[in-house]
Amino acid sequence: MNYDFREIEAKWQKYWAENETFKASNDSDKPKFYALSMFPYPSGAGLHVGHPLGYIATDIYSRYKRHKGFNVLHPMGYDSFGLPAEQYAIQTGQHPAITTENNINRYREQLDQLGFSFDWSREVRTSNPQYYKWTQWIFIQLFNAWYNNNSNKAENISSLVSIFEKEGNTNVEATCDDDTPSFSADDWNGYSDKEKQEILLKYRLTYLADTEVNWCPALGTVLANDEIVNGVSERGGHPVVRKKMTQWSMRITAYAQRLLDGLDKIDWPQPLKDSQTNWIGRSVGASVTFNVKGVDDTIEVFTTRPDTIFGVSFMTLAPEHELVAKITTPEQKAEVEAYVEATAKRSERDRMADVKTISGVFTGAYAEHPFTKEPIPIWIGDYVLASYGTGAVMAVPCGDQRDYDFAKHYNIAIPNIFEGVDISEEAFADKETTVIANSDFLNGLPYKDAMKKIIDELEKIGHGEGKVNYRLRDAVFSRQRYWGEPFPVYYVDGMPQMIDLEHLPLELPEVEKYLPTETGEPPLGNATTWAWDRLKAEVVSNELIDNENVFPLELNTMPGWAGSSQYFNRYMDPRNDDTIFSPEAINYWQDVDLYIGGSEHATGHLLYSRFWQKFMFDMGYVPKDEFAQKLINQGMITGTSAFVYRELDSNKVYSKGLIKDKNVVPIHADVSLVNASDELDVEAFKEWQPEYKDAEFILEDGEYIVGREVEKMSKSKYNVVNPDAICEEYGADSLRLYEMFLGPLEQSKPWNTAGITGVHSFLKKLWKLYTTIEDKEPTADNLKTLHKTIKKVEEDIENFSFNTSVSTFMICVNELTSQKCISKAILEPLAILVSPYAPHIAEELWSRLGHSESIAEAPFPKFEEKYLVESSKEYPISFNGKMRFKLELPLDMSKDDIEAAVLAHEKTQAQLEGRTPKKVIVVPGKIVNIVG
Repeated sequence: MNYDFREIEAKWQKYWAENETFKASNDSDKPKFYALSMFPYPSGAGLHVGHPLGYIATDIYSRYKRHKGFNVLHPMGYDSFGLPAEQYAIQTGQHPAITTENNINRYREQLDQLGFSFDWSREVRTSNPQYYKWTQWIFIQLFNAWYNNNSNKAENISSLVSIFEKEGNTNVEATCDDDTPSFSADDWNGYSDKEKQEILLKYRLTYLADTEVNWCPALGTVLANDEIVNGVSERGGHPVVRKKMTQWSMRITAYAQRLLDGLDKIDWPQPLKDSQTNWIGRSVGASVTFNVKGVDDTIEVFTTRPDTIFGVSFMTLAPEHELVAKITTPEQKAEVEAYVEATAKRSERDRMADVKTISGVFTGAYAEHPFTKEPIPIWIGDYVLASYGTGAVMAVPCGDQRDYDFAKHYNIAIPNIFEGVDISEEAFADKETTVIANSDFLNGLPYKDAMKKIIDELEKIGHGEGKVNYRLRDAVFSRQRYWGEPFPVYYVDGMPQMIDLEHLPLELPEVEKYLPTETGEPPLGNATTWAWDRLKAEVVSNELIDNENVFPLELNTMPGWAGSSQYFNRYMDPRNDDTIFSPEAINYWQDVDLYIGGSEHATGHLLYSRFWQKFMFDMGYVPKDEFAQKLINQGMITGTSAFVYRELDSNKVYSKGLIKDKNVVPIHADVSLVNASDELDVEAFKEWQPEYKDAEFILEDGEYIVGREVEKMSKSKYNVVNPDAICEEYGADSLRLYEMFLGPLEQSKPWNTAGITGVHSFLKKLWKLYTTIEDKEPTADNLKTLHKTIKKVEEDIENFSFNTSVSTFMICVNELTSQKCISKAILEPLAILVSPYAPHIAEELWSRLGHSESIAEAPFPKFEEKYLVESSKEYPISFNGKMRFKLELPLDMSKDDIEAAVLAHEKTQAQLEGRTPKKVIVVPGKIVNIVG
């Protein structure tokens, strides 16, 4: 029988779909297991072979858990809102919904052909109104909540209003805006409704505020830091500037400490935990207030070394700091404004990464030292960020290298408070012994004493206090895009109002243009039917806006991370229209047991999801405050790119071996135009890239040889390998096995299509092993091979060492083939072992073994140690230290019995030739040596 993988794979994919083989139940007596891969954005390019790596790993583990008797939830969906579809709509006029639908259909086709055990009945799409209804619902819950620092959790905003009504906010311990005023109960009760709403916005967990954002004029939208590369937009390479805009924000800073503490409770990769720890950036120090000379204003700084305050030589403000325009003197105004404008063109990430450039401008203003009252010059510098700390630093050049370089560059006087003190790195690391000199009341104090003393003194004079600071900033939640979740918000007298829950979802309107309006409003400003009739509870024409019953709706949409921040919980009950999930569903599934996805989401999706989960936990909606117990970051499958070499200022393209001493630029070539010998099809290349139609290709021995380099597999690098082609030539099972065989899951590894022939040959050998099957008693060797395979494969899967399992299968099949094994008792459990890795061939073999049901639910074979216990030993029999032959003897024989058996053997008699040995040395289980 031939191994017709195309027919087999199509047959079982159809069977799984028709029988809903992998449909999970929310009510089962089995233990639960929730396995999840990060859902993809469905791009028009479809999948390349690098994408399925994590999906295959999750699928193997999911199938294994089913074999182990678990009720497995293994869903899949699409993160289907996003900028690419919108940009395509701008270019072509095609609605993003159509583009997204086409892309999803392509993804689904590719995912199905790889044989994944997804429960497709639970599919979600973030762009589906029935899905984003619940994203809007969570937004409203956040709007109606505040963070109580006393209870250390979020609470309904109504409880805060009750406090205000009775006692004002003097005793309220809450996470709120820095400029929140103090008021009494009488004040509160005397406020107008609008004034009360303005106060509450300073406490809500989602709120409107003027925020410095990354604004991309070409795309007409705000970008997150991770959407910017080298100062330009990742998509399109457009310039990005810093700009202050009124935006919706999420008060994630309220959860900073809990987000840090929670990392100790979850089994996530340490590098990822470190990324989140650094991003949150907890620092212990003091808040210090400096008066500004000649102006009724103060500058607050946060410092981890308030004990160095007597070494302050100057202050540096972020160019965006609100005081810059106010305190800058007329003489410095032009220079300061030019510097601020230039800085606005640099992203925060670039400014943080730039540790070499010394750049700043003097404002002409001075601050006053809180103790000495000496004037301190105030500068602005782009190395200070408005979004970190207070946007201001006190510079101590004698204790900080960057401050020192800045002071020397601009010739600023430096008081040395460490004169005569060891300020080496080793000494400063020993904070018990570091002392301060030349510092008034701090002279000679050890580090800890100096810290306590300075904070006490600052509090006495009203210029500071001890403080814990976090680098983490509140998350900007507005995007000036069309293709995103609409905010369920309308405005009355400029104040945001939430649409009642029963009227959700608020669906995206139709627009003629997907660009911002001519007046600079977001794309939703192009909608003509985008107003909220409060009486009818429906969207109506903008012409009906009267600000009495009909009001304008929010024009921004939510960011990409909105839809992914609770999708894992929605999977538990995705068809529930009455609630985000039923109590029964959430209490059964609880959380994700295994989550596999990319490490690039460490400070984006994964941090925001943890924040939303903790909020949902506070409000009693979920039973766990961390959504995923274990997370694995799969490595990257890299591609081998191909390059041609164009000479600068000429029309010549040189082959790889001819570029020495030439001034050439490497240009990516599509790998599909290159053969296994690295030879380029020049005519096909010219057709692919018409600008090279008339170029002169300089060949080597009649061929153009490309350069090769291993890079990230990417459409932009033209080095992608399409899984469709691999499945067509070798089958999905071969692709699945090969991706696992490439190396450890967490490591990056290069793709080489030629290597897949090895695993394909293995599958053909496996298939051949099942040609003849009988109910025959297995041999001891058969059982030994099977059970060592069971042991190894189970250990490998539990440890996510999938690559070594593939090797184990190869060894097993080779051994059983050599043993001429035809025993059903061996071949049946072997099919189950292979099933998680190569499910199509396993299903077919299972069927041929006489089973009518799917192999998916078959119990995983049990390892039995007894089959690996050796009952005999092959002893090397030596004469005077030289091994002459081997003799197999039972392991339980005594030394005397071993000696007698060896001496009685005919080969021993032949060696001795009638002589009596002088001595017989027996080491049970090891050797026998006869001394003649």
